Amino acid sequence: MSEPRLTNLHLYLQRLGFDAPPAPTLDTLRRLQLRHTGVFPFENLSTISGEAVLIDLPSVEQKVLHGGRGGYCYELNKLFLALLLELGFEARGISGRVVMNQPEGSWTARTHRLTLVNIDGVRYITDVGFGGMVPTAPLLLDTDAEQSTPHEPYRIEVQPDGYLLRARVAGEWRPMYLFDLQRQEDIDYTLGNWYVSTHADSTFTQRLMVARTGDGWRRTLNNGSFAIHRMGAESERREVTDVDELIQLLEREFDLRVPNRPQARPALARLIQPA
Repeated sequence: MSEPRLTNLHLYLQRLGFDAPPAPTLDTLRRLQLRHTGVFPFENLSTISGEAVLIDLPSVEQKVLHGGRGGYCYELNKLFLALLLELGFEARGISGRVVMNQPEGSWTARTHRLTLVNIDGVRYITDVGFGGMVPTAPLLLDTDAEQSTPHEPYRIEVQPDGYLLRARVAGEWRPMYLFDLQRQEDIDYTLGNWYVSTHADSTFTQRLMVARTGDGWRRTLNNGSFAIHRMGAESERREVTDVDELIQLLEREFDLRVPNRPQARPALARLIQPA
């Protein structure tokens, strides 16, 4: 699957703290993934306001690099793969099925995009678009051992139909997503993105979800429920019930520019109204 080229590699690298293109090494991949999850937040402001989510590279580049926005897996991992290819990594897109917060053994729709990277013959998965539980380091594919990251530990289990990613949360190994290494084309991601961004049963059309990582913390927003999760400490939580306060929080805590569209503000107000 051929990938189009980035139009502003220099700006992208600057946002990630690099003055020049780094070498395609494992250390570079680690730094890129950690910084990416801190600089470019996961968010679905478009889907809750009924705005079309375009996942061609020029549209994603404009939205994320120039528009003050983040995105979700079809956007952020699309952009990240283009960056990796520009830097000389051997990488390609793959896909998976999100089973987080589902009963053990669930089999869900194929609606998650991530990336497979090969470095000196060793395979890793890298992911910058998995919301509040995004791994903040690349994960070695061919081992079932626990793998540390700057945040939670993860492990990858071999399954009959591929692999299962788990994270250790509150002492439990919780399932995150199933995935395999099947070749994916643009049309596969187009179909998944169409479901995620438009279908009435999609969580992305029903609930505001925003997440960002930092040094020892994760910030998450679920409708009006804002939380700061600190590694090894109790989480700080509060409810936001005023739309102006919510917009200020999105700008201050997530560095997000709320889209200036007539439907955005009413959509946000509806989501934070008390039940």
